[in-house]
Amino acid sequence: MTDDDHLPTYLLAALRMAAGADPVPGRVSAAARATFALRLPRAVVASPAEVGPGVGARSEGRPAMHRFDADGLTLDVEVTVADGRLDVAGQVSPAPGPGTRIEVRTPGAGSSRVPSETGHFAVAGLPPGWVSVVCHRPDRAPVATRWLHVRD
Repeated sequence: MTDDDHLPTYLLAALRMAAGADPVPGRVSAAARATFALRLPRAVVASPAEVGPGVGARSEGRPAMHRFDADGLTLDVEVTVADGRLDVAGQVSPAPGPGTRIEVRTPGAGSSRVPSETGHFAVAGLPPGWVSVVCHRPDRAPVATRWLHVRD
């Protein structure tokens, strides 16, 4: 079967949806609205970067370390799952100046922190699933990591 063989099925489904005969479920619409609300129109999306193994690190891979680079900024993000909740810790470098805040976001919750003078931050007790970290600096576009999917 080719993709063209499925075209009538897709066309009929699209026509049903357009006519309102096959409406989008409410939970799907709600999820789409919630996702749209999480966008950051001016944000610079940081690219993933290589992270070497830490000194004395064990090979089990827990906690997961991720590094992102953009706009002269490096975000190191460490994610662990404890008792079914996400704990996110990390460091912004170079160390951010005054007025900087770090936002750790999930689709259902989020939390902001002022990083330490050395750029460290931590947020505990978030719901598992998708997580993104955003660095907000005064007079600069926010720098956001891509969304990470974290499971037990």
